[in-house]
Amino acid sequence: MKKIIVIEDEETLRHYIIEAMKYLDFEVIGAENGVLGVQLAYKHKPDLIICDIMMPQLDGYGVLNALRREPKTATIPIIFLSAKADRSDIRQGMNLGAEDYLTKPFTIDELGQAVLAQLEKRLRNDKQYQKKLEDLRSNISRSLPHEMRTPLQGILSLSEIVIEQNKVMRADVRLQMLKEIYNSAQRLSRLIENSLLYAELEIIATDPVRIEELRNSQTDFVKSLITDIAILKAEQAGREADLQINIEDTSLPISEFNLQKIAVEIIDNAFKFSPVNTPVRIESTLGESTFILSVTNFGKGMTASEIASVGAYMQFDRQLYEQQGCGLGLQIAKRLVELHGGKLTIESIPSQQTKVQITLPNFKI
Repeated sequence: MKKIIVIEDEETLRHYIIEAMKYLDFEVIGAENGVLGVQLAYKHKPDLIICDIMMPQLDGYGVLNALRREPKTATIPIIFLSAKADRSDIRQGMNLGAEDYLTKPFTIDELGQAVLAQLEKRLRNDKQYQKKLEDLRSNISRSLPHEMRTPLQGILSLSEIVIEQNKVMRADVRLQMLKEIYNSAQRLSRLIENSLLYAELEIIATDPVRIEELRNSQTDFVKSLITDIAILKAEQAGREADLQINIEDTSLPISEFNLQKIAVEIIDNAFKFSPVNTPVRIESTLGESTFILSVTNFGKGMTASEIASVGAYMQFDRQLYEQQGCGLGLQIAKRLVELHGGKLTIESIPSQQTKVQITLPNFKI
């Protein structure tokens, strides 16, 4: 039985709604003011809340803000009730995160339809979330063991050779093997860090409070940050001459760590999946409310189905390309952009070029 809390200071209307919801086979709890309603929501964690807006002590907007600040109640659907029918009032409630808005007077049939629609929507969202988790678990179980085993095997085998043949091994050969061991360890370390980061981002995505904390940051001198990363990645790939960069400076409401992570992953992929002596173009444009960063390479490209299937722990055409990595970096960049209110898009022509574009708001959401 689904549980509903009705927060309404008008006693007659509150009892009327409670009895109607019980008739529809819901478990219903009533609250005569917003303060009590929030307390009951924290205690009972209902499936849905019906809440009047104009109330003493704590109005409906205050109830919504209080519930959204707490992880255990942040995702509960809320239907607002109000005698106000102005468009601005409706928009205020929806902008704060209410799922629906009914103006008084309303019929019980209208309320019942609104309640059922929100519960069905939540059920669909829950199923989609579970499907996403199942896909993630499946991709992890298929890809992650191999991704970790490969660099670990390199570390173990090369270190064993160095230990056993240390006395007879030439210094230059020993140094080369130590470099290979170091590179394998770096790869393994990055994979572990990315795996932990991705898991953390998936948790943050379900918590409005943590999302708000994530957005409460700022990076100044965006141009120098992205430029430094681009030059470093070009040097690591031995492709300084291929780098073409034109970045406008600005400030963005995102931490330096998160912006660096986004830039590192998409720029690294551009060099990784394109041949030497082809350009990698990194450009930005500033709109009235957005910062757009585009990274274009002229390499293998992606098909439309591959773009649509971009997901964690997934790398396409692995048997054809030697580059290591399980596709997790791009998904981390995408998730970080989305958590900051932005969008990551991919445009590609197979065997010709790929453009990854991120759009971030340049104001605090």
